[in-house]
Parts: sequence; structure tokens; C-alpha cells
Amino acid sequence: MVKNTPSMSSLHDAMNDLKVSPPSTQTRISSLGKPLQQMPQTPPESNVNLNQPTQLVGTDAYTKFLMNRIATATATTEEKEQWQQHVAAVKASPNPGADIRRWQFEQQKRRNMKNAIARLGPPPYPELQGQQLRDFQIRSMQARKRSELQTRIDGPVEPVSALPHTRQHYEMQLMLLEQESKDRLDSARAEQESGLNAEHEDKTGQGQGHGESHARNEGADAPQGVDYERATRRNAARYTEPFCRFLTDNPTVFHAVGAVKKQLKDAGFTELSERDSWDLKEGGSYCVERNGSALIAFTVGGNYEPGNGAAILAGHVDALTAKLKPISQVPNKAGYVQLGVAPYAGAPNNTWWDRDLGIGGRVLVKEGDKIVTKLVKLDWPIARIPTLAPHFGAAANGPFNPETQMTPIIGLDGTDSSPYEHAEPFNNPPLIHGAHDGANAFIQTQPPRLVKAIGNALGLRADTYSSMVNWELELFDTQPATVGGLDKEFIFAGRIDDKLCSWAAIQALVETKDAAEDSSLLQVVGLFDDEEIGSGLRQGARSNFLPSVLERTVAAFTHSHGPPSDIMGRTYANSFLVSSDVIHAVNPNFLGAYLENHAPHLNVGIVVSADSNGHMTTDAVSTAVLKRCADKVGAKLQVFQIRNDSRSGGTVGPMLSSMTGIRAVDAGIPQLSMHSIRATTGSLDPGLGVLMFKGFLGGFEEVDREFRE
Repeated sequence: MVKNTPSMSSLHDAMNDLKVSPPSTQTRISSLGKPLQQMPQTPPESNVNLNQPTQLVGTDAYTKFLMNRIATATATTEEKEQWQQHVAAVKASPNPGADIRRWQFEQQKRRNMKNAIARLGPPPYPELQGQQLRDFQIRSMQARKRSELQTRIDGPVEPVSALPHTRQHYEMQLMLLEQESKDRLDSARAEQESGLNAEHEDKTGQGQGHGESHARNEGADAPQGVDYERATRRNAARYTEPFCRFLTDNPTVFHAVGAVKKQLKDAGFTELSERDSWDLKEGGSYCVERNGSALIAFTVGGNYEPGNGAAILAGHVDALTAKLKPISQVPNKAGYVQLGVAPYAGAPNNTWWDRDLGIGGRVLVKEGDKIVTKLVKLDWPIARIPTLAPHFGAAANGPFNPETQMTPIIGLDGTDSSPYEHAEPFNNPPLIHGAHDGANAFIQTQPPRLVKAIGNALGLRADTYSSMVNWELELFDTQPATVGGLDKEFIFAGRIDDKLCSWAAIQALVETKDAAEDSSLLQVVGLFDDEEIGSGLRQGARSNFLPSVLERTVAAFTHSHGPPSDIMGRTYANSFLVSSDVIHAVNPNFLGAYLENHAPHLNVGIVVSADSNGHMTTDAVSTAVLKRCADKVGAKLQVFQIRNDSRSGGTVGPMLSSMTGIRAVDAGIPQLSMHSIRATTGSLDPGLGVLMFKGFLGGFEEVDREFRE
């Protein structure tokens, strides 16, 4: 009879003793290597709550408790020190990958020990006692399970002479726990961000089925050293209010370019003049305007060399409007004071009827011996184009004559008058007056009360109104840009086309300015005027504005009066242009007007515009390039193409690309009601545009290497 043979119950108790749950790391490490009967008999942690929001996986209750405390940021100083000691021990492991696989294998064996020992039967060697007996039983179980468990790890399993309760095993355990902790923490952060996004969408109205979960800012596709901000709904939402404010504060093309120039200069961009020579430096940021209504801004990469390419975003800042005629004073009719205006790009159209219209633009003022340009904005309702009530029958149905039936009213006839106000329309010659044609020469051709309002807005006195020598004014809708929809998922505003893409491009350029220190390219944004009327003027995209800026930039680094044609040829060939203009979003009331599977949605992302007849620059290669840039920020790309029974519009892409040979794609932000006085876009679309454009400016250099032949 074998003396002191442990019962199955005592074996069960001994196996429970193998759980590592001491109160401190130092106690754990100091106890390694002790016989099993000397191990502390620590009871399970009865006060540990394993149902925390972040469920972490360990090997005992204390480890789970500690990992939960770290993950939920509730750990005490002592607990943090304990975990740091764990991490330090883990980092000392010489081969963590193999150790983890070995530890996983050993853990699987331990989970089967209790059941396996019960099936071993009576011990075959009576002389084995106590610890030796338990060791023998364990080795016997391991031999029996060896063939079954060997397939669970890579390579053959080395036999073990005792339970894996050594310092090496303990360090392996800590390594695995740390890796599990990192994985769980990442998952917890992702869940938390998803929850914050959902909460934000509930509050601001962004949650309408277009949400998505993205990785954190450190994208797996991003190169080392580049921080790509992800195109998530949460990141995009912060651009909504600034864009609405930009639209409201800058109703004319002159105000828009002026505001952009101020933002650029505040961000460290240096203003250049086309009249002067340029002194440029690697890593510098610059801007140059033309006519006050077009602007090109660019950053020179810190590693730039002549012949390298440029990543270019191009859009336009003009919008449909009605411009004041050179002599805007017209004879009063029926006691009304009216304003002579001319259409620009089809406005005023029928959407301009019965709208509250302000007046703004630029005014040339004589100050001493100089003529200076000043911006003016009368942003309260001044003008209105009244409709004819439907009670009048056919006369109210149109069509309407834009010259005689769409003349705005700006007041009622009063005592203030000018020679033009009551004169016969053809009695006086239409002379152009200037600063030296005598007092009141110019202003006598304009409505007196409008002259007074403009002069007061400029800070002029009544006796200095005559210093206004000319102006370029237009009408605009005074209603501010605003968010709308049940959950505020829309932006309702005037002049969205194409201040939307232009504004987003400028924000992207400003926000990638510092990162360009490591770039070898030029990053360029071009905002052009007159796109709505064909781009044919000197400030339009058909002009030499963009080629001139690029050539002068390259020449500044070749230290010559002009870059050799070889260098400019290489510059254009190595460049890429995103022609960014707004694109039609799907209208649910007119689905028949759209091509199936080519109808973009709001609050989803940038839209690539395709056209088989060459009205757009898009092709397979340019689409693939932009898609790779989108991948770097987790952005989505949509596609638009017209039906075969519709006509296509056009924008600045084809003219710029054909002029220079630069590869190009047409891609813009979707909107509803294009060319209406009030249009609609998604409240997230400005931000999604910014983030996508940042991905292009910062990511094109690396993407281009993939397409280099």
C-alpha cells in the first residue's frame, strides 16, 4: 500500500494552487522556482468585477482586474507601477514570438490537465510520493496528448520536465498579456470613437445612414513620418460652420479672394506680385493674385529640385450673379427707383425672383495721387425682382424679358435725383467718367441713394463721395448660409458653386503646409475667375496664369531668366491636376434624369466626373491615381456620368490639362440645385473635401511612384 498517496481531490487543490495571483509583481517574481507546496494559496479575487466595458483576457482574476484598470484609466499609482514592471519584464524576453506560441501551447495543456489526470488510473510506481507523483502524472498526460496538440503550434514540441512555472514562462505570460492589452485598448478606443461619432451625429444631425467606422489617424497605408488625418464623419464635421461663415461673409468673387489671401498670409504664406521678381526658397509658401478675382497659392517642398512635379488643385470662385451696368441709373417708372443690372452666366434666372438681394463688390477710390481698391458689402436687403401675381393669367407665366421685366427695384421715387433719373434715356451721351473729370462726374451716373450707401460703407463723407472713380458691383442673396434638415445634415446657401471646392482646397493647402518640408514637389491651389462664362479672360483658367506661375517658380530655382524647355517639360510630365468643381448630387424627385449607378449622394465623399466625349479630363489612369490618394485617408470616391440623352457641362480641367500636358482628373463635391440662387450640399461635404484634398496633396508623391514607368 502506497503511503500518503494524494486523492483526486488533493490533486484538484494542487492544480488550483498553480494559478498566479499574488498581490504584487515583486512577490510573484520572488516566488518563481519555489516548490508547488510553498506557493501562496491566494483565494480568487471576490471583489473583481470582470464585467467592465472593456473586457480584457488574462490568466487569472488579478491580471484581468489590473488590465481593466489600465484600459479604463482608473488604475492607481501602485497598479500602474505594477504594470510597468510587467512590461519591463516582458521586454527582456529574447524571442517573444516563439515564446508566445509556446506559452499558448502550454496553456492549452494546462486546461486539459485536470480532466486528463483523472483518467490516468492508479500510479504504476508506488515509490513516487507527493510532488514527484504529481510531476509523473503530468508528464504522462503530456505524452498522451502530444500528438493531438502538436498541430496547434509551428514545429515540433519539446518535452518538458515539469510544469512551465519558471521565470521564462512568467515573462512569456507577461508578453502575451501586454499584447492582448494593446489589442483590447485599441478596440476600446475604436469603440469609444464610434460611440462619440454616434453621439455627435445624434446631436448635430450627421447620422443618416452614411456613417462608417474608420481606423485611427495612423493609417496602415500611410508612409512612415506622415500623419494622414482620416476622412471620418467626426473629422469632417468641424469644417461645417467655418464654411458656412465663409459663404456668408464673402458674397462676391472679390471678397472671396480677399478672405483667402488674408487666411494664407495669416498662415505664413508670402504674397508675391506679378510685377516684381520672385525670390523663392525650398520649404516656402507663397500666393499671388490677378485682378483681385483669381489667386494661385503654392508651397515649395523642402526637397524640391527643378523638374520635379506639382500636385495641383484647381477650381473657380465666380458664381452666377447680376452685375451693375456701367451706368446703373435708369429712368424711374411708376414711382419706383430701379437699378440697371446685366446678367452674369445666366443670372438672374427664375430662382432670383422675390429674393432679398444685397449689393457688394469693389470700389476704386482716389486717395491723394493714388487710386486704391476697396471692398464694400451692403448685406441687408436692398434690391428685389418682384414677380407678377398669378391672378394676371398668361402674363404671369412667362417667358419673361430679362431686360424689361427683371429689373430690380431698390426704392421709391423721392426728392433726391440726378440728371439721369428723369431724363429721356437717349438724351445724354454715355460718357465714361474718371477721377479727373470734375466733381461728381462718376457718381452722377449712379442712383444717388446707392452712392450715399456705398460712400457711408467706405467711411467717406458726403463731400468726398466724388473720390469714388468707378466700381464693380453685383447683387447677392443676403440670406446667410445655414445648416438644415431634421438632423442638420444639409447646408443651404448661395454661391456654393464653386466656392465649396475652392474653399476646401485652400484649407487642405494650409493644413499640409508644414508637412511639405519633407516633400520634393510643388503643392499648388489655383482659384480662377470667369469659369461660368468660359474662362476666357486674363483671370480665367484659359489664360497664362497657371503656366506663368509654374514657369516663374521653376525659374527661381534654376537661377535663370526662364527655365529651359526641358525642365518645364519634365515639370508638367511629373505633375498631376485635380480639376475640382461641384458635381450634381442625385435629386429624388427627378431620378429619371440620372444615369443608373452614377448618381452621387451627399455626405459620402468626393465625386469623380466622367465623360466619354472629353468634356472632363477623367480617364482610367487618373482615376486610379486619385483612388490611391483617397485610400491613404480612408476617403470614399463616387462617380458621376450623364445619360446618353443629356448634354454634359464642363469646367477648368480640360483647358488646363490640354494647355500644359499635365495628367488630370475631374473630381468635386456634390450639390443639389446647381445654378440656383440657393443650393444644397451635405453638412459633412466641405470637411470630406478638405480631408480628401489633404490626402492628395500629401500623398501624391508616393502614389506617383507606383505609376512611374
